[in-house]
Amino acid sequence: MKTIIKKTGILLFTLLVAISLTNCKAIQNANNKQKGAVIGATGGAILGAIIGNNVGKGGNGELGAVIGGVVGGGAGVLIGNKMDKQAQKIEQEIPGAQVERVDDGIVVTFDETSGVYFATNKFDINAASQATLKKLIAVFKEYPDTNLLVVGHTDSQGSDEYNMTLSKNRAYAVTNYLTANGISSGRLTTNWFGESQPVHDNATAEGRAKNRRVNIAILPNEKMIEDAKKQAGN
Repeated sequence: MKTIIKKTGILLFTLLVAISLTNCKAIQNANNKQKGAVIGATGGAILGAIIGNNVGKGGNGELGAVIGGVVGGGAGVLIGNKMDKQAQKIEQEIPGAQVERVDDGIVVTFDETSGVYFATNKFDINAASQATLKKLIAVFKEYPDTNLLVVGHTDSQGSDEYNMTLSKNRAYAVTNYLTANGISSGRLTTNWFGESQPVHDNATAEGRAKNRRVNIAILPNEKMIEDAKKQAGN
């Protein structure tokens, strides 16, 4: 397993203005504590890693409003170094997961072959998935200055309405497990897309298995950004 590093020039970082968190439709799926999470990243790249090439095509495509604008500066290099180390740590602890370093963030993808998965039509966290999530939680605690975005997806089997609910339940199953094991709800935002954002061909069994997935995006929080700015003298 290798980390996919996508860098273009100096690494960028972002801040999300609080009013956009209040107004955007994507955050309407989150509870009040989760609405307080400040999520920052370069929007297009992170979104592409989470939901493929279908940004804005139904589901909760307004998620782009959650992952907002950017500011430049040498502090981005410092942030990038921290995120590189965190990505490498996740790979060491969970070798089956797909770990991507995307701009200033990390996207971890779990499907039926990579550590956190669900039985057909189920959304409970089974014993194998718990073991994986406990390793991930240890990394999150080691790197506390990040926010976490949990996103659920399904394949195309079943009705749109059923799959939307199933993806919501699976995403919240992961979120709730994280909070029950010591991750602050203030770091978390939860979203779901049902079957609307496939990244593989739903016509094949292999493609459907990969579309039944949960993504976790790890993004620098306001404290990490401000500390990096001070360290860089910005």
